[in-house]
Amino acid sequence: MPWVVGIDEAGYGPNLGPLVQAAIALRLPESDPAGWDTLKSVVRRAHEKPDGRVLIDDSKKVYTRGGIEALERGVWAISGAEPTRVHDYFWHGDELPLWGEHLRAEFWFDGDDLLPLHIDAETEWAVSEPLRTALNGNWTGDYRIVPTLRFNQIVDGSGSKATVLSCGLIDLIESVTAAIPDDGEPLLILCDKQGGRNFYSAIVQASLPTGWVVTEREGAAESRYRVENLSRPVTVVFRPRADGDSVAVALASMLCKYLRELCMRQFNRFWAARVPGLAPTAGYPVDAKRFYAAIRPTMARLGLTADQVWRKK
Repeated sequence: MPWVVGIDEAGYGPNLGPLVQAAIALRLPESDPAGWDTLKSVVRRAHEKPDGRVLIDDSKKVYTRGGIEALERGVWAISGAEPTRVHDYFWHGDELPLWGEHLRAEFWFDGDDLLPLHIDAETEWAVSEPLRTALNGNWTGDYRIVPTLRFNQIVDGSGSKATVLSCGLIDLIESVTAAIPDDGEPLLILCDKQGGRNFYSAIVQASLPTGWVVTEREGAAESRYRVENLSRPVTVVFRPRADGDSVAVALASMLCKYLRELCMRQFNRFWAARVPGLAPTAGYPVDAKRFYAAIRPTMARLGLTADQVWRKK
């Protein structure tokens, strides 16, 4: 029963709002690392009709079919039990990681918002119990949220927004592998392609510094690395559209999208209260220009700089 760690991101392309990266680790049979067959009785894909199973799939497909409510229902199946504040859902206490300090300092962030937004927490927790029973407690996860100001600081320091992804990926691999019991079982880390790049050996080495990275293949279809000299066999794979190939990556994808949607909901609410008639934005390039032009006079009155609002790349 090896561990499969799925990693994905949401918000790499937009000019407005944060980047979110997440990792979900599941323990799955060696014969089914994707997990779809193992969890078929409790998980359905986006193309299947609702039948009581939990909808888990590529976040774009889930969001297209059911909006943030569908994302929330899937994410809360393993991450939530009772209604709570955004602050407590994100950090489970007052001890904030550095990325949490950056997020809490954002002008639009409101940690007192209540979650969940659309579902009844108690009812959904009971309905999704078969999924947690099937996983038998063998799951863990982590995430990072990079708001605009921090995003721009990293870009300024490195000259590339790809560095933002790399830093988050290294952090996530380190934190999630540390949280998984080291019982000698194989570990498969499956990542969606990061910004279209094909070469990741340096990132893998930085994530697992005591290991020796062996490149097995690098290309558009797949980049695969074997990490030796560790206490268990570790394989790291980067693949396009991995969120459709793996339950773990799909869950990471849904968590990323859900957290970014929560953030964009607050971002849009902040500006709608200050710019009458302003339509909300998802933050992607074409519409982001419309939104940014509309808020710039108010930004000046509030003393907000471009670096606090507009991502450079």
